[in-house]
Amino acid sequence: MSGSQPCPCGTGERYDRCCGPLHRGERRPDTAAALMRSRYSAFAVGDVDYLWRSWHPSTRPNRVDPDPGTVWTGLEILDVVAGQPGDERGEVEFRAHHRDPAGRPGVLHARSRFAVRAGRWLYLDDA
Repeated sequence: MSGSQPCPCGTGERYDRCCGPLHRGERRPDTAAALMRSRYSAFAVGDVDYLWRSWHPSTRPNRVDPDPGTVWTGLEILDVVAGQPGDERGEVEFRAHHRDPAGRPGVLHARSRFAVRAGRWLYLDDA
């Protein structure tokens, strides 16, 4: 993805100023919602390494294998509970819109839980 394109997470910022620096390890998400957005963007741009690194080790699989035929088309953040700087846990409810490999639209609606470990927000699981 070109850094001058809009970030897939939907903030309206350019990718190179929004989730790109997080994916490259230049900075860390400071809230659970920021981590949620950056993980959505990682799915959208195919950054499997970031998805693995941002997953809590207690729940992380050995490999992350997203479906390469899925095209992520938009993210809606519906609710955020805690997950601010200084919190240890947080939850984010979202809808992630996509097209499957056959081009059919779909929506993943979930509430994800996040936790801080060693000063970093990490994805824990879906509630």
